[in-house]
Amino acid sequence: MSTAGDIMSERGTLFLGSRLKRLADRLQGDVVRIVERAGVPVQPSHYAPLATLERFGPLTVTELAQALQISQPAVTRTLARLLELKLVETLRLHRDQRHKTVSLTAEGREVLLRSKLLVWPQVEAAVAEVLHTLPGSLLEHIDALESQLANRPLNERARCVPAPPLSLCEYTDDLADVFRAISVEWIETLYRIEPADLEVLDHPRERIIEPGGAILFVQAQGVGIIGTCALRKSAEREFELTKMGVLRGARGVKAGEFLLRAAITRAHALGAELLYLLSNRKSAAAIRLYEKLGFVHDADILRRFGAHYQRCDVAMRYQPQAS
Repeated sequence: MSTAGDIMSERGTLFLGSRLKRLADRLQGDVVRIVERAGVPVQPSHYAPLATLERFGPLTVTELAQALQISQPAVTRTLARLLELKLVETLRLHRDQRHKTVSLTAEGREVLLRSKLLVWPQVEAAVAEVLHTLPGSLLEHIDALESQLANRPLNERARCVPAPPLSLCEYTDDLADVFRAISVEWIETLYRIEPADLEVLDHPRERIIEPGGAILFVQAQGVGIIGTCALRKSAEREFELTKMGVLRGARGVKAGEFLLRAAITRAHALGAELLYLLSNRKSAAAIRLYEKLGFVHDADILRRFGAHYQRCDVAMRYQPQAS
């Protein structure tokens, strides 16, 4: 946008605060589009209090205002919206409102996880790209920054920034609770936990590792573990792909496909001649992924193993030529 006739540009030092506010609004507007594209139900201004609560744990409203270095009324207004969204919860320790303790809810942690994967890296990279091009003094920087964002807003620059790199992590007993938590979250999204699930989730080493199987995890750089799956040895050279799940907040970064490819490779390394899985037609997205990577529907597998789970109405066998 041309700055001709723009009083805030002409009187830069006089209107610096208003100019920066205008620039902040433009940046926030671009970030809103990135957030919307990621399907995250927050405003950019919500991230600072959410991230502060994640880092420091439960805080009073006063402590949160001090940590953010903004006014307590401003924090209170933001918290009111976060409470409506059920991303934070409060516990009043004293009658005085200033002594409410604020903490993240499970939904709040899920939103932050998804944001760290699909919003924050893109915003940081897009802003860094703009800043790298800026010459001159601060006012010149502001002129150039406004021009850069007018020509190509952050949400467009962010499109080409990939999600954080994924890597594989092996099972250790320290990760048993993580394996269980991710699996339970995935199962309870559509189904109910069955005894066959608990037998594996409560005894992963005894039921998976020691008989010759494997438990794999996918982790995202800068975030941590976001998904898991297991290979359960059901007979000599036969393995069931089971307990494959990705945290809700981490979906959309192809962690499931990364895990599935790794599990297929590991099954081959373990000498599998038969690799199969049991599922349910409700898991339509997962079934499409299985089909994409070479699993085919198999009535014999359903007959032999389907009774293991009450929810099972889909059984598939891995056939590489089908991928």
